[in-house]
Amino acid sequence: MERACITPSDTAIRIEGGTFAMGQEGVYSEEGPVRQTTVDGFWLDAHEVTNQQFGEFVEATGYVTVAERPVDTAAFGVPIDQIPPDLLKPGSAVFTPPNRPSQNYADWWEYRPGTNWKKPYGPAGQDYRSEEPVVHLAYEDMKAFASWRGGRLPTEAEWEFAAGAGEPSSTDQPEEANSWQGPFPMVNQETDGFEGISPVGCYKPNPHGLYDMIGNVWEMTSDLYRAGHNLKDRENPRGPSENAAYDPHNPGFISRVIKGGSYLCAPNYCQRYRPAARSGRDPGMGASNVGFRLAYDEKPFAR
Repeated sequence: MERACITPSDTAIRIEGGTFAMGQEGVYSEEGPVRQTTVDGFWLDAHEVTNQQFGEFVEATGYVTVAERPVDTAAFGVPIDQIPPDLLKPGSAVFTPPNRPSQNYADWWEYRPGTNWKKPYGPAGQDYRSEEPVVHLAYEDMKAFASWRGGRLPTEAEWEFAAGAGEPSSTDQPEEANSWQGPFPMVNQETDGFEGISPVGCYKPNPHGLYDMIGNVWEMTSDLYRAGHNLKDRENPRGPSENAAYDPHNPGFISRVIKGGSYLCAPNYCQRYRPAARSGRDPGMGASNVGFRLAYDEKPFAR
């Protein structure tokens, strides 16, 4: 299916505050319990931060991302001789389809030295495309960009409120989103027009005028992660404290909430192409399916 992609405006969109049912029951347990949640008004980027936008930041500041820096071996918490040699080289995690059916994520993720936002498929792969979402960033990199742009990472509640746009919850795979068609991770039928990341502006925006809130790349939020929602935290929630945060899939490390699913989400795996969907993400390392967009407390200046 051919898609006619547009170049969305970089102007942030005003999201008026309100109350909504945050979370979803009957899909993944960490998405509940559903609770009435109120958020104040804010502005949100119409699309994910693109490679072009991030490149402007790097050119203006000389910033070097975590994936490009020497590896901090102390972060592994084990003697250096126990660390695989490739993990001692700067790089990032790249999706690599396995040659057999699997439900083990380790079978399709490869740490590839030399991978970073400029070389998203590895040193031997193609360069980044300016109109696609920037990936392979650590949370530290995203915060640096946000500070430069005068914005911040949205909270999980803000993100979900904006993504849902007052529409009822659904578990159906959306047609107007970049997700995986076919049995993941072996066969992608590409009926949505793309095998991997798509440029921003290839799918219809939601009722707020926001592009790619579902699918394409996961989007980082400012909230720390723990499975499930706190029923008492209903007014502009900011997520759990560091002491209360816990990711059972990444024990020993603090994770942050990512939202919206990605081009790797399929009906047979990762049915997270929904506003309420959530997962934990190691903030210290990037991946080829995680990006971000910015929120603002005041209307940002146009760039």
